[in-house]
Amino acid sequence: MRNSKRKKLHNSAVKSKVRRMEKEFRAAIAAGKKDEAAKLLPGVHSAYDKAVKVGTITRPTANRKKSRLAIALKAAK
Repeated sequence: MRNSKRKKLHNSAVKSKVRRMEKEFRAAIAAGKKDEAAKLLPGVHSAYDKAVKVGTITRPTANRKKSRLAIALKAAK
C-alpha cells in the first residue's frame, strides 16, 4: 500500500507540472504573445517527454497533446 501511495504522489506531481506548463503556454497564445509562446513550447514538449519516460502518461497521449500545442502556436496570430 505504501508503494502505491508514493507512486500516486509522484504521478500527480508530474501531471501537475505538465498541466501548469501547458496552461502558461496557452495563456501566452491567448494574450497574443506568439514569440513568448514559441519559447515556452520546447519546455512543454520536454515536460511531456519526461512524463512519458517515468510512466506517468502514455506515449500516444503525449504525442497528441504536443501536436495540438504546435498546431495552436502555428494558428496563433
